[in-house]
Amino acid sequence: MAHDSSHPPAHRVAVIVDEGTNPFEVGVATELFGLPRPELGLPGPLYEVTLCTPTPEVRMNHGFFTLTGVPGLEAADAADTLVVPGRPDNVVPRGAAVLDAIRRAHARGARILSLCTGSFALAEAGLLDGRRATTHWMWADAFRELHPKVLLEPDVLFVDEGDVLTAAGSAAALDLGLHLWRRDHGAEIANAVSRRLVFAAHRDGGQRQFVERPVPDVPDESLAPLLAWARERLGEPLTVADLAARAAVSPATLHRRFRAQLGTTPLAWLTGERVALACRLIERGEERLDVVAARSGLGTAANLRARLRRETGLSPSAYRRRFGPGRGELLVS
Repeated sequence: MAHDSSHPPAHRVAVIVDEGTNPFEVGVATELFGLPRPELGLPGPLYEVTLCTPTPEVRMNHGFFTLTGVPGLEAADAADTLVVPGRPDNVVPRGAAVLDAIRRAHARGARILSLCTGSFALAEAGLLDGRRATTHWMWADAFRELHPKVLLEPDVLFVDEGDVLTAAGSAAALDLGLHLWRRDHGAEIANAVSRRLVFAAHRDGGQRQFVERPVPDVPDESLAPLLAWARERLGEPLTVADLAARAAVSPATLHRRFRAQLGTTPLAWLTGERVALACRLIERGEERLDVVAARSGLGTAANLRARLRRETGLSPSAYRRRFGPGRGELLVS
């Protein structure tokens, strides 16, 4: 594919489709990284996706359909990011060709991403020993038994270990994909992609996999109106008590509702929204850290620095260099 000379080449993503792979995670990967993004207004794609298979024909999960005409695993050798979706027969060893492709990609510095139970393959390839990872909560016990050297975190949405990232379940694959959009291209672009997907722009990886959805015994207890109200006032000195007062409930009740509906706490949600706003302000060209801190509700430049580094791994100045105005040549990491 030809590229605009002023636009960097697209980041190459390869998705390994093995026997019995779940179609949903393959669809998530292609939806996130393979579709055109005209809403971004860029001269070329930021990612290009290639599927690859160990055999000329691959039956998907439960034989729902068969995939043919897809490149072989040699396509994985050219990928900047290698995606390994899950499959239901996780205790059955993966084929040697698939494991070798994963190991080769990791050895040459490619980013490795597992979706749902794809983490079993990463562990089997030896990539996760001594490292944090997650998998679908239903398979946590089997994972621990098979791979005791992995530091499994079974109750989170995803784990980012830098060069190796693992998502918990099928929907959490979307969370991890949007996390990568933010990591690679900043909050503003990630928000545009999330709007196109009609999906939550930011759920921290530490949020719980399993969120309770009880049928309410009272009229609508949805947090949506409260969240919308709070997002319009992030620069104000909002506290959890303020949120509870707005919702006309006690702080303890508000905490339970956040845990049940969002899988996080009110304070963690509020802090995450403020950091996301700070990122957008920096991307739009605001250079005065005290102004960014005040407008985002983070208070001080010191707190902004600490929170931004915790969420993104970057200082404000590094974030500005990477995602601020005039970053065209840095769009692809």
